[in-house]
Amino acid sequence: MFKKALAELKTSAPLRSSDRRKLKQRVLQTFPVIQPDEGDVLVPDGLQSQKFSTHLEEPGIAYLSPEGDPLWFTIGKASDELIPTVYTLWKKPDLLPFLSTPAPVVPKLINGADLMIPGVVQHLPTLAPNQLVAVTQYHRGAIGPPLAVGRMAVSSDTLRSAEETDVKGKAVYVLHTWKDALWEMGASKKADVPAPREINGAQNAGSADSGEESSDAQHGSVAPEGEPEAAPQPVGGAAAPSTAEQTGAGTVDGEAQAKPDGPTATLTPEDVSSLLRVALLHAIGTTLSSLPPSSFPMSASTFWSTYVLPARPAYALDVYGLADASPIDVRHSTFKNVKTFLKISAKEGLLKLKETKGDVMVTAIDPRHPDVTSRRPHRTVGDIQAKAKKAETREQKEREAEEKRKGEIQVAELWKPFGTTVPLFVAAGKDTSDLYTIADIRTVVGEYIAARGLVNANDPQYINVGADQPLAGAVAARGEDTPEFMKRDEVLRRVRTHMQTWHEVRADGRDAFRKKGELKPISVVVKIRQGRKACTLVTGFETYGLQADELAEELRKTCASATSVTPLQGKPNSLEVMVQGKQIKSVTDLLIARGVPKRWIEGADQSVGKKK
Repeated sequence: MFKKALAELKTSAPLRSSDRRKLKQRVLQTFPVIQPDEGDVLVPDGLQSQKFSTHLEEPGIAYLSPEGDPLWFTIGKASDELIPTVYTLWKKPDLLPFLSTPAPVVPKLINGADLMIPGVVQHLPTLAPNQLVAVTQYHRGAIGPPLAVGRMAVSSDTLRSAEETDVKGKAVYVLHTWKDALWEMGASKKADVPAPREINGAQNAGSADSGEESSDAQHGSVAPEGEPEAAPQPVGGAAAPSTAEQTGAGTVDGEAQAKPDGPTATLTPEDVSSLLRVALLHAIGTTLSSLPPSSFPMSASTFWSTYVLPARPAYALDVYGLADASPIDVRHSTFKNVKTFLKISAKEGLLKLKETKGDVMVTAIDPRHPDVTSRRPHRTVGDIQAKAKKAETREQKEREAEEKRKGEIQVAELWKPFGTTVPLFVAAGKDTSDLYTIADIRTVVGEYIAARGLVNANDPQYINVGADQPLAGAVAARGEDTPEFMKRDEVLRRVRTHMQTWHEVRADGRDAFRKKGELKPISVVVKIRQGRKACTLVTGFETYGLQADELAEELRKTCASATSVTPLQGKPNSLEVMVQGKQIKSVTDLLIARGVPKRWIEGADQSVGKKK
């Protein structure tokens, strides 16, 4: 919402004492977690109000501290719902219930994206659609500071279902973030991000002592028989569960299960045995039951390493304060070895075994066993490892793409005020000698329309161009009367069409090259020459900083064909590189490797049907 500069910002005005007291009372009533003495901190004396319009022309009011930091805001015409800013949440981190997300997601939120369901690591179990929430960066063993404010797009039930199925979509509609346009209004915009808050026993005890609800209702999950009660599972494969602190709006423990005697429990051999049994039940009810009958008999080692170990419950990592799942191993259990574990499981009727020459084979499983059908679903260690691997692969691809972009020739299309568009830029207070990108032109025109109040009152899609002479002149087409109103997209298109076209080419190690006129792509064309021989002709590469002789030599080696360089007919300052054969793909791949963006390469085979 505030990812771009505000379209309009009125002068701030101090709030009267009576208005400030009313605002404070509204804050205390809306957010019961705030104590009366904290109200003076969050709604201080000297509070100011300032009206604004976003780049989407949504009206709002910001309430600023005496230092100029926005503390609260409303958004929407006639809306009186107070929304805390990140500045306020840093003063009172537990003001809103929150969700946490991994560090790589935070820049995307700052750039204007909403929080998607796969990006949620932790969440409280009682969230409802449209509820105001804060978004924090996930930290193991600590609670990160709020970095965004938004509204829930789904309920916590939907987030929990993402643990079972591959649920997509938005989790939070983000309204405001750290470093967005609203944040940048503040005098403290360069303040350092607060350090994560450490988990302490009091927080855990507060959660455990609530006692008004069962573990099921409080955490949104139930521990299987014989295992410790667990905090809610993270969504989308995140690495740690969370516990809700049931005071005020609630906070998330994020690391340890809520226990009266401390933040973590001690992992005993009995606990390991219980967790391994939970893993076996889960494996039988999911992966093993989906195998074809031909998969059995199966060796005990394959059964154990491929199916049981990956099914270990992920919540155990935080319940017992484990860095990884290696302590949850049969050697640390009361069974001591896999063979003993499987034999006991076979006696319970969970599976069938066959022992030959000292080796144990699993010949069948029973997915209809009562313990399997009554098991509680859980996020597994295997899920987390697969998610981490997927995230690592994605980050690696992003890094590779970023490295590729660094070596890529940067091409920008630019426009300069010209002719009938000059008066518009003068009226908007812009430099008519500058060059503007499409985004710049959209911003200039949008701010001009907002400042002059030219949005049609009956239909915001239309702009009253006839009511403003500079704008009317900029969009007028030769030989036609200027329309009274016009769609916004058409206004932008016409303004850009009437400006002078330029282009800029940048490459590593070379100065930026700017030139008037529309940039043309490199032409890679196959033609028939010298009777029946096909050859590939490359032209228009000089603009992109490529030298004809170097290009011809590289093509000679790449294509294993003869090449030549000749002046382009009719254009003595331009050259043409010829390579024998139909080489469009080879030439295109080489140009891309040299940093030319693919969209600026145009290939065509004109040899089809020409041979005789």
